Amino acid sequence: MPCRFKALLASLFLLTQGSNAEHLIVCGGPALRQWENYRIQKDQHDRWWGNFVRASTLRMAEIRLAYGKDAPLVWMVYLPGYEDRGREDGKPYTEWISEQATKRKATLIWFTSGSNFIGKFNLRPDGSVRTFDYFGHSNKYAFMFDYGSEIMAVSIAWLHERDIPQLKSSIFDPNAYCKSWGCNTGQSMSKVWKKHMRIPLEGANGKTLYTMVGHGQMPNSSGGWVR
Repeated sequence: MPCRFKALLASLFLLTQGSNAEHLIVCGGPALRQWENYRIQKDQHDRWWGNFVRASTLRMAEIRLAYGKDAPLVWMVYLPGYEDRGREDGKPYTEWISEQATKRKATLIWFTSGSNFIGKFNLRPDGSVRTFDYFGHSNKYAFMFDYGSEIMAVSIAWLHERDIPQLKSSIFDPNAYCKSWGCNTGQSMSKVWKKHMRIPLEGANGKTLYTMVGHGQMPNSSGGWVR
């Protein structure tokens, strides 16, 4: 095969890969105030309902700056958490989230449980995910999509590190960048992610603080970030 023809095929392959590239953002739900108000103030979570939503939209802006104004965004959001908090606060949070997705031309995908998340995650095309971000509650072993919604300080919807082998690793670009913005992920879950996915998951080595997202700043980790 002539060298020029080989080069042309390689260029066409790269263009095809690029056209399928997308940026996947996963957003967990907030706790209910009715449970959090029983805790002492320093241990309370989610006084503001929109911490994870606002962090998601800040990340969308970063991605568009880095990858272009038309970079495809896919936003997976845990629906029951925002339905429950919306009923508690008397606010149409799910409508507002849909409006934010439309405004940013992001593909919004609602999910309702850990197994439902896995199923929808695995539908992404092979090699398509260039970046992955998780915003939500977590501990060192799991993404907790729900935390303190139905039961105080308890999660009923999660992705445990034992569930990671159920995720289709082929959806990722070989050079994909993955980050969990939840607490403590870097202490265990990141290792399991890298073993199965064959790409690193940057995670917090301690608590993650969302106190400044309302002022336009990304969350930060009290113990730094590890991979």
